[in-house]
Amino acid sequence: MGPSPPVRLPVGEAVLRSESQGLRSAQQQIARLAVHDGIQEAFAWFRTSARRFEDLQLEVTAIPAPPWGEVARSEWLAARFGEFGLADVHRDELGNVFGIRPGSDPSAPFIALSAHIDTVFPADTVTSVRRDGGKLYGPGVSDNSSGITALLAIASAMQATRLANIAPILLIGNVGEEGEGDLRGIRHIYQQPRWSANIATLLVIDGAGTDTIIAEGLGSRRYEVTVRGHGGHSWSDFGVANPIVALARVIDRFTRTPVPVSPKTTYNIGIIHGGTSVNSIPESATMRVDTRSASVDELDRLERALHDAVDHAIPEITGRKKQELLAAEVRVIGNRPAADLPADSPLLKIIRAVDMQLGNTARIQRASTDANIPLSLGRQAIAIGSGGSGGGAHTIHEWYDPTGRELGLKRILLLTVALAGVGEE
Repeated sequence: MGPSPPVRLPVGEAVLRSESQGLRSAQQQIARLAVHDGIQEAFAWFRTSARRFEDLQLEVTAIPAPPWGEVARSEWLAARFGEFGLADVHRDELGNVFGIRPGSDPSAPFIALSAHIDTVFPADTVTSVRRDGGKLYGPGVSDNSSGITALLAIASAMQATRLANIAPILLIGNVGEEGEGDLRGIRHIYQQPRWSANIATLLVIDGAGTDTIIAEGLGSRRYEVTVRGHGGHSWSDFGVANPIVALARVIDRFTRTPVPVSPKTTYNIGIIHGGTSVNSIPESATMRVDTRSASVDELDRLERALHDAVDHAIPEITGRKKQELLAAEVRVIGNRPAADLPADSPLLKIIRAVDMQLGNTARIQRASTDANIPLSLGRQAIAIGSGGSGGGAHTIHEWYDPTGRELGLKRILLLTVALAGVGEE
C-alpha cells in the first residue's frame, strides 16, 4: 500500500462558518481520516504507550496545584511539552502553559486543545498518589490530571508517528478553572490579541469519560456578603445591632426567591462565618452565595433579589443609637458567563461524526467549564472527557480507571485532525 494522500477538512473559520457542511458530509470525511496511515499509527501508539500515560498521570498528580499555586505543575508541563516536540513552549504571567505543533499552513488559525492544571485542594493537602490494581488514586487524578495526560498523549502520538497537520495546533495547560479561580486562566488567554484573534476552535479536555459533549455553558455568579457593626459584650452591650442576626434575615429573605424549573436556576449559601466567641456580639459576619442558571436574565434577577434582601433586612436590625447602625457590602467574587454553541454548529456535526465512526454514544450536556469563555464571545468551543472513568472528584479519595482511555484519545485525535487537516510529513 502506498502512502495515504493528504486529507483535509476545511480549516478553522471555513469549516466553522460553512452552512453546507452537513452531518453526512462530515461522516464521509471522518471515515476517510480514520483509515489514514498516520492516524492508524497514532491509534496503535495509544495502545502501546498506555503504561507510560499512566506514569505521567501519577507524576503530575503528585505535584500540588492549589488555587493560585500552580507554578510547580506549570513548569512540569512546560518541560513535557518540550520533550514531545512542541514549538514556542512558554508560560505567561499567570502560569498558563503553551506549546505549538506548527502546521504546513502558517496562515491558518489555531485549533486549540486545553486542559486546566489547577485542583480544588488547598496547599496543605497531603497528596498521596498510587496505583492499586488497575486504578490510579490521588487528589485530582481524574479532574484534571487525566485531561493533562490526554494533551501529552496527543502530542506524543503525533510526534512519534510524524503525523502532519495543516493548521497549527495549540496545546494549553491553563490555570484557574476550579472554584474561585473563576476561569481566570482561559479568560486571560482570550483577552490577549495573539490568541483571541487566532484561535478558531477550542477543545477543552476536562475529566474522564467519553459520553458527554459540553456545548452549553452553565452560567454562575458568586457573591460575598459582609455585614459589619460595632460589636460588644453579650451582657453589657445587649441591644447593639448584631451582624449575624442581620445576615440571618438576609438569608431568610433571599432564599424565599422563586426560581424556574426551566431554564433551571439554583442558588446556594455555601459558606457563612463570623464572631469571636459565644458571649461576644460580633463585629462582622460574612456569607458566600452561589447562583447558577442557563439564563443570563435569571442570573440578573437573582442578583437583584440578593441586593433587595440586603437592602430590606439590614435596616430591620438597628442598635440603640444611630451610630450603631449596621453596614453591608455585596461583592462579586465569581462570574462565569452562560452561553451555548448553536445547535446547527458544524463543530457539533464533526464531533457527532467522530462518535459515529468510533461507535461511541455521547449526549449534549450543560456545565460550567473553560468553554464558557469562548462561547460567551461567540466563538466555537466544546468540552469533552479524556476517556476512561473516574470517581470521588474533589475528594482526597479521587480515582481514575484507564480502561477505555484509548477510545477517548482516538476521539480527541480524530476531532483535532478533522479541524486542523492532515497532510504528508
